Amino acid sequence: MSISLQKPFKNLIAFCFLVTFCASVFAEQGLFWKAESPASKDIYLFGTMHTDDNRITDFSPTVINAIKSVDAFMMETLSPNDPSVFMMPDGDLTTLLTEKELDQVYALAEFHVMHREAATHMKPWLLAVVFDSPKPLTPFAQDNLLMTKAEESAKEVIGIEDTKEHFGLMDDFSRDEQLTMLRAVLKRTPAQKERDFELLINAYLAGDSNKVAALDEKITGGMLPPALWQKMRVSLLDKRNIVMAERIVDEAKNKKVFVAVGASHLAGDGGLIARLNAAGYTLSPVAK
Repeated sequence: MSISLQKPFKNLIAFCFLVTFCASVFAEQGLFWKAESPASKDIYLFGTMHTDDNRITDFSPTVINAIKSVDAFMMETLSPNDPSVFMMPDGDLTTLLTEKELDQVYALAEFHVMHREAATHMKPWLLAVVFDSPKPLTPFAQDNLLMTKAEESAKEVIGIEDTKEHFGLMDDFSRDEQLTMLRAVLKRTPAQKERDFELLINAYLAGDSNKVAALDEKITGGMLPPALWQKMRVSLLDKRNIVMAERIVDEAKNKKVFVAVGASHLAGDGGLIARLNAAGYTLSPVAK
């Protein structure tokens, strides 16, 4: 795959699972937080959505000033230099899907500005994430734009996960399990994708992380076998939250940090808010 093909993949991870929003709405609703501890530097925690929708990319001065005030900007991962992290280690979809399914893959690849060869060699679970978006993803998603703001202020940019770790999240899922995920997305109509996208956007605009989590369960969980969805949720959220919290706290020992992660990572007993609190931090929502 050529370097130019990397562009649609920069915002891949978990469009349906890891979500965000704009700070001007977040502040009062609790999706933009400041975590403080006597034993550590301050942490700003900002829930994001992996999309370039212009409704969520107009950042308030509060967010920009917070980025300017820190030593480092942390996001889920940095853009990979090696496109092989997206690809199956062997085989391709031409031998795994029916002719009808392949035609769907080709049509969606064209819609998402991907070469057919790249699409047919991509990890099926990752291709499902791309194809479940109602519109092509670009390098200008909210988290990438926040990173650009940090770079403009000469801040250190850190990936919480390295690229192999991030794009290998579900490599331990069997080929059949991954194909089940892809086939579930292939069955969805453009109207269904657009409807669900709007539901998620509206939940983000309301700053309601509980509703975001419920929508994750309803949308993604509703199109997969229950056991597979639970396994997927553990891999994408539960296990990662443990590791993310540890790495954020470790980084904050010596640096004031701004952390931008999908909003679904914030909520719940196992979310980052609860984990930072358990680590001795006092968290408060950031005012507008």
